[in-house]
Amino acid sequence: MSRLFTPNGIRNIAITKLTCELVWQIGRAVTAVLDLHTGELPEIFIAKDTRNSSDILEAVLCAGICSAGGNAVKLGILPTPAAAYLTKKFHADAGIMISASYMSPEHNGIRIFSRNGLPMSEHFIEEIESLILDTPEELPLYSGRKLGNISAMPDGKKYYLQHLQESVSGTLSGLKIAVDCANGVSSGIAGEFYTSLGAEVTLLNASPDGVNINLRCGTEYTPILMDFMTEHPDYHAGLAFDGDAGKCLAVDENGTLVDGDQILAVLADDYQKQNKLRHDALVMTSASNLGLMDFTREHKIRRIISNAGGDSILEQMTENGCMLGGEPNGQILFLEDAPVADGLLSGAKLLEILSRQNQKLSVLTSVMHKYPSVMMPVPIPDYYRENWKNDRILTDFIEHQEHLLGSSGRILVRENSSDSVIRILAEGDNFKQLNQIVTAIASEIRERITISNQ
Repeated sequence: MSRLFTPNGIRNIAITKLTCELVWQIGRAVTAVLDLHTGELPEIFIAKDTRNSSDILEAVLCAGICSAGGNAVKLGILPTPAAAYLTKKFHADAGIMISASYMSPEHNGIRIFSRNGLPMSEHFIEEIESLILDTPEELPLYSGRKLGNISAMPDGKKYYLQHLQESVSGTLSGLKIAVDCANGVSSGIAGEFYTSLGAEVTLLNASPDGVNINLRCGTEYTPILMDFMTEHPDYHAGLAFDGDAGKCLAVDENGTLVDGDQILAVLADDYQKQNKLRHDALVMTSASNLGLMDFTREHKIRRIISNAGGDSILEQMTENGCMLGGEPNGQILFLEDAPVADGLLSGAKLLEILSRQNQKLSVLTSVMHKYPSVMMPVPIPDYYRENWKNDRILTDFIEHQEHLLGSSGRILVRENSSDSVIRILAEGDNFKQLNQIVTAIASEIRERITISNQ
């Protein structure tokens, strides 16, 4: 089990907890492990988001790579999927994204990609962690001619834009759209991309200042985009991204939010009609709405259930030969087009269907009935992680709530893989009952934490 990295990389409050010393060691360790496996001094691509700490961590990371004899290539401010794509396209030995994705501005993170653009293997991550935590004295530190070099790739954005354009088969001509960039990496590319496909684009929250990424905007706060769509009835759709543009949510012409499950349903329905849905299969997570499960059953689409997170979804897609997968938070994967979730691409593929079918987005999303749901995160202490599953009083209480809800819905209580949080989800037709159930379970969890700490 990884000791520093989660499936989403390593994320924490920048500088004070995700320290410069640790990031420097990560740079040295990545270089050392790559050198060990390839026998050559590695070339490592580095992209970053718009946080004010990203420049600092980029400098430290480059220093770590070069001090261990590797070469660092700076890609600049680009989406996470761009870092993965460019790493694969130019056969770099690894790619690193400096971002904390959807998290608040004071956080930052490190995510590592292999030379094929896929998330770095667990074995590789374990080797890095072992060097940093167990044998830091073995981390290389060179001088003189053995030092690596730092360079830049100023055309990275151009190559990534070309890739996006080639991955969309149709046009967005005639569409008028609003795009909430979350003051993140999409601020400098979304307008150009969607305009190049023929759309008329209005950008919202596209003025990053280093401390406003994800701040009351983007996928983490959609009321601004929803209000904009309500106030501008001539717009066809709105798109919202998170800070690193891995996720995409939409808003229809009525100002109603369209989540990742609904986007998946629209995509799967269109692909199936065109006989393009490989194996008539779709990968979703256990947190996907009951409505998406009903949709797959009605359309005779084989559903494959994955754990939450892009890496788990990708693993199931690869094993089962699926071309499409995703989760409610707007993380959508297209196996034939991109090695990781790409929000800009997700938005374009959704809009292309909207344009081609000449339908309103609200009509397209009606292919799936979305059940009302209530979700509540409950922070837990580290010692309670996993242990809560062995708390018989708590598990019996959850089972009792499931019995109260009956067959009209479901309850899902799961621990977040990257944070010390238990997420409680209830779905069904009675919103008031769902809210009561979620509140009751959250209260019981807090009480059990108090008792276990006595």
